Amino acid sequence: MDNHFNPDKQHTLKQPVSISGTGLHTGVMADVTLKPANAGFGIQFQRVDLPNKPIIKADCDLVTDTSRGTTLESNGAKVSTVEHLLAALVGMGIDNVLIEINGPEVPIKDGSAMAFIEIIEEVGTDEQDAAKLWYSIDENLYLTDEEKRVEMVIMPAREYQITTLIDFNSPVLGTQHAELKTMRNFKEKISGSRTFCFLHELEMLLQHNLIKGGDVNNAIVVVDKPIGDEELDRLKKIFNKDDIEVKSEGYLNNLELRFPNEPARHKLLDIVGDLALIGYPVKGRVIANRPGHSSNVEFARLIKKHIKANKHLKGVPHYDASVPPVYDLKYIEKTLPHRFPFLLVDKIIELTDERIVGVKNVTFNEWFFQGHFPQNPVMPGVLQIEALAQCGGILAINLAGEGQYDTYFLKIDNCKFKQMVRPGDTMILKMELTAPIRRGICEMRGTVYVGGKVATEADLVAQIVKR
Repeated sequence: MDNHFNPDKQHTLKQPVSISGTGLHTGVMADVTLKPANAGFGIQFQRVDLPNKPIIKADCDLVTDTSRGTTLESNGAKVSTVEHLLAALVGMGIDNVLIEINGPEVPIKDGSAMAFIEIIEEVGTDEQDAAKLWYSIDENLYLTDEEKRVEMVIMPAREYQITTLIDFNSPVLGTQHAELKTMRNFKEKISGSRTFCFLHELEMLLQHNLIKGGDVNNAIVVVDKPIGDEELDRLKKIFNKDDIEVKSEGYLNNLELRFPNEPARHKLLDIVGDLALIGYPVKGRVIANRPGHSSNVEFARLIKKHIKANKHLKGVPHYDASVPPVYDLKYIEKTLPHRFPFLLVDKIIELTDERIVGVKNVTFNEWFFQGHFPQNPVMPGVLQIEALAQCGGILAINLAGEGQYDTYFLKIDNCKFKQMVRPGDTMILKMELTAPIRRGICEMRGTVYVGGKVATEADLVAQIVKR
């Protein structure tokens, strides 16, 4: 991400790009192609080697195994070890991408996310004409596992930040921590950190033939016990290497550490990848003590559940009828050309240079109820959109400067009606700019709230015209 990267816009790749390699656990060679996708597509895998080419969404609810990496499964297909690729996509700000893969496992490459970062940089990212809707964590969410001594928390913060702490009672690793204060630093500080394991874990995996694609260059092996010549000779044969030895620092296979705390940084990398499975971009500070794939995915599910339960409450404007409005009906009539029966905004209760909040009190005496379901009165959806448009018109005219202006709406997209508006309801009309006003073109996101819930939402584009 450079200084011109806009984190409040969705992004995809400028063009397809491919990478190939062997899976760490399966030993199967796979080709991976990252393809641009439309706004709102998200991150999805496609097993192009299987009949019907099944799609697997990057979703924590589809995780079926976390024993040796994170595995997704859906539609009769699975793809494993997805975490490093997902971390690279998040670290580079990619929201929408189709990942075509012709094998069961994402290539391990050097055990970090750097290879994926490099191919993304090779083609570049493309800013899309769609807002990135962040979910800001507003309360502390905790996950604890006393048996594994895992503790994770996400707290309110202005950015997505992560701190990891590891302590495996190892004299080689000691106690380590790593921190990422902004995702803009992911490439430089985190992406090159390689996976690691202990020698006794490696021996167990080898005995059970569970790392068929392992190589001494794609993992840091921690040697926390004495190792004899016989064991070294066996490892030389397994990895087909002549120069395997234990360094004085307690690491196998002659790898030079890229960072003194590389294991802790890699744990942070895994968190970035696994929490991508939440499915929502979040703002909050994560602190994780002794994290692993199992706890990461469980934490992702906890956060996703919280978001789904509270999403409808996010951004709901507070309305206190006893507080004087910013603009009353007299001012609104001076600003807008609309009059009864088509003036559908009663007051403005909030106004900034980026958003406006208005109020429309719906009564049984509204003219349209005479002919629109008179026995079961429901406010027409098109009039709810008109009320939003008028509210947005006041915002646009307020930003236009000196002179008298009108607004004419050019486009309505992504319109959804989620609940009926009936007599007695108070409509809270919120309009927010999704892009700076350019050449009189105003792009806004509109939401109608009734009773604290979303009733209607849409993306609207208007043109400001001087009278």
